[in-house]
Amino acid sequence: MNDKRKPTNTTSDLMRYAGMGMQFFVSIGIAVYAGYKGDQWLHISIPLLVWLLPLIVVCMLIYKLIKDTSKRKTDAEK
Repeated sequence: MNDKRKPTNTTSDLMRYAGMGMQFFVSIGIAVYAGYKGDQWLHISIPLLVWLLPLIVVCMLIYKLIKDTSKRKTDAEK
């Protein structure tokens, strides 16, 4: 009747991924705001920076997400 289960870190994993999600949304928001202000400052008639900066940020965040999650997987295998 002694039920010994492997301890799980579901709470820490949940907080870790929630932090990544928050970082994702805040980074996109800052990139959109910076692009908007940059377009105003450069007097560009089309919203070029409003599109480009968030696109660059999303690409960088996806790279970071893949890098962080794959490192976590290889650490668990050791």
